Amino acid sequence: MPVNLLPPEPSAIRAVSGIELGFAMAGIKRAGRRDVMLVSIVKGASVAAVFTQNSFAAAPVQVCREHLRLTPGIRALVINAGNANCGTGPSGLRAARLSCEKVAELLGLASNQVLPFSTGVILEPLPVDRLIAALPECQATLSADHWCDAASAIMTTDTVAKAHSTGFMHEGVDYVVTGIAKGVGMLQPNMATMLAFIGTDAAVAPDLLQDLTKRVADVSFNRVTVDGDTSTNDSFVVIATGAKPGKLITSEHEPAYLLLEAALVAVAQRLAQAIARDGEGATKFITVTVSRAASEREALRVAKCIAHSPLVKTAFFASDPNLGRLLMAIGNAGIDALDVSQVGVTLGDVKVIEAGERAFAYREEDGARVMKEAEITVAVDLGRGASEATVWTCDFSYDYVKINAEYRT
Repeated sequence: MPVNLLPPEPSAIRAVSGIELGFAMAGIKRAGRRDVMLVSIVKGASVAAVFTQNSFAAAPVQVCREHLRLTPGIRALVINAGNANCGTGPSGLRAARLSCEKVAELLGLASNQVLPFSTGVILEPLPVDRLIAALPECQATLSADHWCDAASAIMTTDTVAKAHSTGFMHEGVDYVVTGIAKGVGMLQPNMATMLAFIGTDAAVAPDLLQDLTKRVADVSFNRVTVDGDTSTNDSFVVIATGAKPGKLITSEHEPAYLLLEAALVAVAQRLAQAIARDGEGATKFITVTVSRAASEREALRVAKCIAHSPLVKTAFFASDPNLGRLLMAIGNAGIDALDVSQVGVTLGDVKVIEAGERAFAYREEDGARVMKEAEITVAVDLGRGASEATVWTCDFSYDYVKINAEYRT
């Protein structure tokens, strides 16, 4: 069960002018389930993306990178669940390109104006014929109001669809920012086994949007981890349609840019946290904040070591305040010249480690009380600087092993 995560309320998910979404059941994931999504984008929109850093980048990721290099005018996205189209060699690339060609034929576009995305089982050929057969239905269901339906169409082992909306006002114009995401496992910073798509009706210069997308990813999707494994298909796309009246945003110093950045970060962080809350088999949602580090990179390194540790994560599942595991994880970060006598750790509202040792007032029953909660905060004070970073994660339960053991069965 997801940790304090409910399905999105459709009435709260706002349409983005210039973006329409459609869906269909292609039988790629399993019969009777939506597993293909089509996104139609208005002409003139800016589209930016960041992708996995895994060396085995899937065929659709390779094609996306190629199309984004060649074409400034991306007009459509096609996404399938149930098959990653990864480790499939030249035939996988042909399948990804063929899906773009068929979408282009349907919508009257050039094939390099289409970006393909896949998520699911690796090393299996993509049944592209099923995907293609489902495209007319995707086109028939295109609507600006279908964000929630589209979110359910890209799920794999997710138990809850993930969508969120916000907006901002600038010079009398009400701008919308809406996004969807999927992902619950094979998940760590540097993107996750996730697909995420965020749209806004603001107008943004393409180069600036690319920089902004990277900045947003770095403080959201690159701060979430379930199991420390980086997927082959990670993709995060931001679409700025420019469909609302207002000036083109061309500089990060403009007030409109700052408002847009804050809205994008709010949506992306909400979706990233939803991914951790719905982590495979998760029973606890854990926020790890490392402060007073010498640099943000250092703070992230320590936070990730805690969030990735199977021993820490299983202790959280067991509601066991095993402080030695937290101390071990901090030490494993390999921070040069770390003065352990300056390190402090607070678990929820309980100071558990002070000056590098068990806090004098700490009682085991206080730690156990915090560990039983569904949402837990771990705050680490390194005592060596002014930088900090936060990572979101979940525990490891019996169900995590069961879900992944049965993933292909």
